[in-house]
Amino acid sequence: MAADRGSAWHLLLSSLGLLVHLDATFSYLLKNCTSDRSLAGEVLDCSGRGLVTVPDDIPADACSVNLMCNLLGQINKKDFGKMSQLKILCLTDNHIAHVDDGSFVHMVSLTNLYMGQNNLTNLTANLLQGLSNLRLLDLRKNKIQFIHGSTFKFSSVLQTVLLDDNHLRQVADIIPVLQLPLLHRISVVCENWFSSSFQSEDFPANMSSSLKVLDMSSSNIDKFSITRRAFPHLQTIDLSLATLKWDIPDETSLRNIIRLHLSHTKLSFKEIQKVLQSTDSLVHLRLNSMDRWIKRGLMVTACRIPTLQVLELYYNHGPNLSAQLANCSHLRELDLSDTHMMLMPKGSIQSMKLLQNLKLKANFLKKVPDDIRSLSSLEILSVDSNSISELGCEDFRNTTRLTELYLSSNHITNLNWCTFESLTGLKILDLSLNQLWELGDVFQTGPQKLEFLYLNDNPLAILEKRSFKGLKCLKYLDVVTKTISRVTQRAFDGLNNLRALRVSFPCYFDSDFRHLQRLENLTLYFSVDGSFQSPPTNHHRAFFHLNSLKMFTFICSGFHHGMPFDVPMEQLQAMRHLEDFTAENAYISAPDPSTFQANPRLKRLTFGKTDLSDLDPELFRPIPDLQVLDLSNSQIKSLDFLKLVELPALTHLTLSNNEITVINETVFQSLPALVYLKLDNNPFTCDCSNAGFIQWVKNNNQTQVVNGYQLTCSFPVAEQGNRLLNFDIQSCWMDLSFLCFLCSTGLVTLTLLTSFIFHFLRWQLVYTFYLLLAFLYDSRKKKKGTAHLYDAFVSYNVHDEAWVYHEMLPVLEGEQGWRLCLHHRDFQPGRPIMENITDAIYGSRKTICVISRRYLQSEWCSREIQVASFRLFDEQKDVLVLLFLEDIPARQLSPFHRMRKLVKRRTYLSWPQAGRHHGVFWQNVRRALETGDAAADDRAELLTGPAGR
Repeated sequence: MAADRGSAWHLLLSSLGLLVHLDATFSYLLKNCTSDRSLAGEVLDCSGRGLVTVPDDIPADACSVNLMCNLLGQINKKDFGKMSQLKILCLTDNHIAHVDDGSFVHMVSLTNLYMGQNNLTNLTANLLQGLSNLRLLDLRKNKIQFIHGSTFKFSSVLQTVLLDDNHLRQVADIIPVLQLPLLHRISVVCENWFSSSFQSEDFPANMSSSLKVLDMSSSNIDKFSITRRAFPHLQTIDLSLATLKWDIPDETSLRNIIRLHLSHTKLSFKEIQKVLQSTDSLVHLRLNSMDRWIKRGLMVTACRIPTLQVLELYYNHGPNLSAQLANCSHLRELDLSDTHMMLMPKGSIQSMKLLQNLKLKANFLKKVPDDIRSLSSLEILSVDSNSISELGCEDFRNTTRLTELYLSSNHITNLNWCTFESLTGLKILDLSLNQLWELGDVFQTGPQKLEFLYLNDNPLAILEKRSFKGLKCLKYLDVVTKTISRVTQRAFDGLNNLRALRVSFPCYFDSDFRHLQRLENLTLYFSVDGSFQSPPTNHHRAFFHLNSLKMFTFICSGFHHGMPFDVPMEQLQAMRHLEDFTAENAYISAPDPSTFQANPRLKRLTFGKTDLSDLDPELFRPIPDLQVLDLSNSQIKSLDFLKLVELPALTHLTLSNNEITVINETVFQSLPALVYLKLDNNPFTCDCSNAGFIQWVKNNNQTQVVNGYQLTCSFPVAEQGNRLLNFDIQSCWMDLSFLCFLCSTGLVTLTLLTSFIFHFLRWQLVYTFYLLLAFLYDSRKKKKGTAHLYDAFVSYNVHDEAWVYHEMLPVLEGEQGWRLCLHHRDFQPGRPIMENITDAIYGSRKTICVISRRYLQSEWCSREIQVASFRLFDEQKDVLVLLFLEDIPARQLSPFHRMRKLVKRRTYLSWPQAGRHHGVFWQNVRRALETGDAAADDRAELLTGPAGR
């Protein structure tokens, strides 16, 4: 299963081609996918997310979508409805059992469709509707039993169809595929399919397929028979692991076969011989794992094919394999990898004068075979993963055309100066993963055309002066190893054309790069052990001459003991063309703000395993063109430093594995070009402090927060493990500062209003309050209908009590005989005062108000006159008699709105105006009391005294 997934993914990547070259542009947040923008468009990876439906947020302009390894059960019409620009779609390894007809109708640009490892059983007539540009269709490992004759009518340009491991039972089932006009390859690999034979008679008589590659490996068909030219363009046949009878009576019917794969085949020896003898144009033959037939002399038949040029024999473990190759003198490529070869007998391949490519990988050779010395045409030699311990001066003496030599993963301990002396055309030399502890003078004189040299993972101790003096054309050198204890000065002298260098340094080094004027890519690995205290004070001088450097990677392993092995500004001063800088574990604190003062062209910057908690934003000011910034694993707690610097060109920002808990979304205002943001493994706080950031992540249409929906909460404890973007931010939208502003404004306004009312309208409000109480009592008493027990109720202030007792009572009760109600005498003890007042007023025919200044200021007097006035206005009867004991100006009645209104509308009696004529005064009072229940507005003016004061 893993191998199948890997194969599918390999096919997908191969199909991408130039699409893997990213132009560093990304877009928006996706719930279940990550997005890269390539030169051709958007590339989405939604694999391994446990999806049961196709995500609905896939952008319409996507050019590639990978949905493999999910739980999709079916494809609906709307799933890919708007993806007219999609070119590659991978649905491998799901549970798809049904695809709606027309599901791909809008995908007119699709070229590659991968649907392997699903549960499809039928290919319907309209399955591929709309796929007019489809080139590759992968349907491997489904349960397909039936292919409709019109399935491919919409895909006339289809070139590759993979139907391995399905439930097709006979050759006729694949006729709709074979009839494709531009078919290039069909694969029907399966151990249990095709119970019958594969015969040209089973195809329509007029069929002439354009098929070029037929893969029927692992098939159990009884017979492979082609008796007419049904496949005139067939070039490659794979019958590996097949059991069949070969029947090709007319050899001209396969005259175009140039590649034949018979690995692990179950054919008999005679059948294989028959196959090989029936092909007179074979160029490439694969016979892997064919030990049994090789022992019987199969190579004699194979080597007699005059056109054969490429022979693959890996996984054959026969002891006499190489001895049977003597007659294959016309070969150009030979693969003997993993054949358990311990020794290649002399003369085995000596006759192969045309051989250009020889692979002897993964064997047990202890030395370079002697026959190689005679292969003057050899250009590529692979002897990786053997047991070679020594290389001699004669090993490559005559292979002067050799351009590529691979010797990695052997046991080579040392090299003679003459080992590669004859390899004047060598361009690639791989000596990695050996046991070299010194180089000596092997590269003092050449190979002079060598361009790539791999020496990594060797136990080299010292790189001596001018170790590579003779490699004047070298462009790439890898000398990364953990064992180097010293790199001397001028160790790289002579490498005048070097473009890329990967090298390890010990704690101390005194080398320099003064001659590497064309070096563009430098990767330094420093190993720091317990003896390290600090770097040499002048170690930065080694880099003074790197004027062409564009990419500088500085990686330090080990513990610094508190001493920084940093990269000071002086070290970078000469690198004015630097575009990419990486420092891992190179600083114990944030670098000096002036570090990149001389590097204005820097576009990519990476710091790792560094404490950047005290990062000064001034560090970025000299590099305004920065596009990619990676500050992962750097103990960063806040992004506020981004507010203090402008990075207008920054598109990629990676901050994984830091200590960020809260992000203020305003920091991204200083990053107008940001399209990619990665924040994995940060301890986010899920509360309102992150509400703005959460909304920004969801709503911004420019920046893609990679795996945004997978970001988790660490705080508070109740939210721990929950998704950050699932936090409900609706309760956070009330702005606390604005709320405080409203509250404080309201409080101030209320205070001012209260003060104004108290100062200017105090008495009017008091009067209004009493008026309301009187109204309530009036309404209640009116309903009771109380009988008149008194002729008049006398309302007076206690300070006027003497006048009432000495002047009023003797006359009104004693002389005139009126029955008066006085509160001190007639109120019922124990009852509420207001009830007594109300009962007294409504229980009397009239109410006499004895008014004075003290009366107006009395609370109870005010209530009494209010109840009386309500009775007056409610019953519209003459029930109120006003007696003024003092002359009170109208302005002093202003706070008492009801009193002033009564005085203006009604005639009243004035004691001061009566003067000495008290008899007339009391006679007028009598007349007022004798007045009946006539309407107040209609009664005659019975009272004397001025009105409307």
